[in-house]
Amino acid sequence: MRTLEQKTNTIGKRIPLVDAMKKTTGEGLYTDDIKLPGMLVGKILRSPYPHARIKSINTEKAEALVGVHAVITGDEPGAQNRFGVLPISKDEIALPKPGAKGREGKVLYVGDCVAAVAADNEEIALEALKLLEIEWQDLRPIIRTEHGLNKTDEPLQDRTENGTNVQKSVHQHFGDVPQALKNSRYVQTHDFEFVGLNHAFTEPIASIAHYDADDRLTVWSAQQVPHYLHRSLTEVMEMPMHRIRVIRPMVGGGFGGKSDPFPHEMIAALLSRKCRRPVKILFDREEVFYNNHGRHPTKTHITVATDDKGKITALDLDATIDGGAWGSFGVVTTYYNGVLAMGPYQIPNFRYSGRRVYTNQAPCGAMRGHGAVNTRFAFEVLMDMLAEDANFDPCDFRLANLLPENTETINGFRITSNGTRECIERARERSEWDKKFRKLPFGEGIGVACGFYISGSAHRIHFNELPQSTVHLKIDMDGGITVHCMAAEIGQGSDTMLAQCVAEPLGLPLNRIRIFSMDSDTDPVDLGSYSSRVTFMAGNAAIQAAEKVRKKLVDAAHQITGYPPQGFVLKDEKLIYAPNPDISVTFDEALTQALAKNGALVAKGIYQSPPPIGKRGEFKGWRAGLSPTYSFQAYIAQVTVDPDTFEVRVQKVWAAHDCGKALNPLAVEGQIEGCIHMGLGQVLSEEMPYLKGNILGPNFLDYRTLTPMQMPDVDVIIVESNDPEGPFGAKEAGEGPLLPILPAVANAIYDAVGVRMYSLPITPDKLWKEAQRQKATMGIRSKTFVTV
Repeated sequence: MRTLEQKTNTIGKRIPLVDAMKKTTGEGLYTDDIKLPGMLVGKILRSPYPHARIKSINTEKAEALVGVHAVITGDEPGAQNRFGVLPISKDEIALPKPGAKGREGKVLYVGDCVAAVAADNEEIALEALKLLEIEWQDLRPIIRTEHGLNKTDEPLQDRTENGTNVQKSVHQHFGDVPQALKNSRYVQTHDFEFVGLNHAFTEPIASIAHYDADDRLTVWSAQQVPHYLHRSLTEVMEMPMHRIRVIRPMVGGGFGGKSDPFPHEMIAALLSRKCRRPVKILFDREEVFYNNHGRHPTKTHITVATDDKGKITALDLDATIDGGAWGSFGVVTTYYNGVLAMGPYQIPNFRYSGRRVYTNQAPCGAMRGHGAVNTRFAFEVLMDMLAEDANFDPCDFRLANLLPENTETINGFRITSNGTRECIERARERSEWDKKFRKLPFGEGIGVACGFYISGSAHRIHFNELPQSTVHLKIDMDGGITVHCMAAEIGQGSDTMLAQCVAEPLGLPLNRIRIFSMDSDTDPVDLGSYSSRVTFMAGNAAIQAAEKVRKKLVDAAHQITGYPPQGFVLKDEKLIYAPNPDISVTFDEALTQALAKNGALVAKGIYQSPPPIGKRGEFKGWRAGLSPTYSFQAYIAQVTVDPDTFEVRVQKVWAAHDCGKALNPLAVEGQIEGCIHMGLGQVLSEEMPYLKGNILGPNFLDYRTLTPMQMPDVDVIIVESNDPEGPFGAKEAGEGPLLPILPAVANAIYDAVGVRMYSLPITPDKLWKEAQRQKATMGIRSKTFVTV
């Protein structure tokens, strides 16, 4: 009797994404591709003022224009209903109400929505906007975050702290930071400044709304989180959720920028209800920048200390965050700026004070790695400075301070798997770090940095007992497996991941799997694609559902063969009796038996985060940053700095990322390379400057993303720690890989020319000025270094 050798079916193999061909051939449908009978074009009039009261709007001329079917202002029923992604900070409205006092009657930033029209075509719609007669009262704007800290008679939003424009402040202290700093051998402290960024996704924002003859509303929108949009629509439209349908077509990039419910989605719905026709709103690129919700401009003051043996003794953080006009994910961001610094190192004493301030600028929100990127840059730069003080090699210094596996941080984070040590060691070896660090010629340098990120938030933003992810499976006589789940495919490969997690337990090829993840009428609720949660949470739910179907098929094989069900293995579209592989039934034979007198096989899987341990409920904000597991990274970057122009070129990156288990190495590599591209843009060139509340250069000519010619060679090093709770051992690989690239480049620049940079982006002019300043005040350091 021969036994069967067990191998994976799809897990761990380099698999093209299941939607790749539709995207590359142009068959895939994005929101702007959808054309409905009688569809109108919606356009939004935007504020030219950063802060103003709308005293009146006369719409008569616009309404009289031939081809205009609807004009709405803040007088439209529902336009004043508050909404927002976080239940604790619902401060957005679709349109301000003309003549209203208080918050309801004001615009809060240049580009804020004022009124909207629906017309036969774009030309007519734009002409109608010009015919709107508006009486404005210009108000003094809050442009600088420090001005928002002061008390005022009329804060920008209703819920602020102590009469200021502070939306949220956080104060946490674990251990005794002042005493630890007093007793430490080495202390480094510095101020860092980070400008705002935009997601720069390829597909502009677009939505279609159709209030149909059955008084039912359908909204198609390029959304990362259809469920939260669904909730907000029911609040604004004052309709029960079952009368609203949300459909997510293909999404051409999100990076967090399509994870809020937005005013334009509410406006499209309001327009459609008024004229009883489908209405499409498509942004031009300038409108995308005005909508923003990008990375928060931040000022960070940070202190890190060590003892005489190089062990971290304390971390002290203070962050002031410019939130812009709306709350968005800002409460979460305010916490994340502090708590996501709690790894990958052991930190026995931690103190954090952070505040998010409303200003009259475009709203900020979630952007890839939100809340963690800026603080990680500051922390890792100081880590290098401390290593130099203590005469440690930066890699050795980090290795000496790592969190172990299966531990708990001082603020209660449960750490399960942790591959940081392997990440550092493998990147160090592949880059030949020991031969290069402090040994390269002037103008060439190498730098290292680590990272730490969540694999989904362990707590929902809506406090209820619903699962965080639900997956439904259906198999009928055709033999195909239909997978339903509202986890949003936004280019990161979540549909492929779901297909793998279903195909693997059933021993099937991916061409039998059909993913439906677009329609709230047919697909069960998932909390959406943000916080790097989908692989861990939806993946586990998919496996659970597939295992239930597997049991039914195995029982059918037992009925056909008479052999014990526990002996069957599903592989290559067969159910094989492992003790004697000559005994088997095909998948279709087992399915036919399972369907007999039963009908379609249906199964459901869910995911709920494990209950928290440690400091549950002991302090304010204890939920922030809790995750079922965490990812870890270590990157090494090699750069050149032109001695004449001070242009920085990143030559190569060795990127080691602990993703638990690479379900699809091809997809993991793509995510890591994409993170590096985005991170290099932030560290070297990208910025969204303002002048008196106006965004300067809201277009792709002035907003300088990294070109293909500037992208370095990337050596991706996948580290598999095989998390005990992840789907087949997997954890996130979508946001964490962004974090280390920024400080690794900054540390490499210091190795190249001896100049520390404390603000981003590191443009040639800024680097040159800082080099001249540091040379005048302290001299450029030599490239001699002693490894301990």
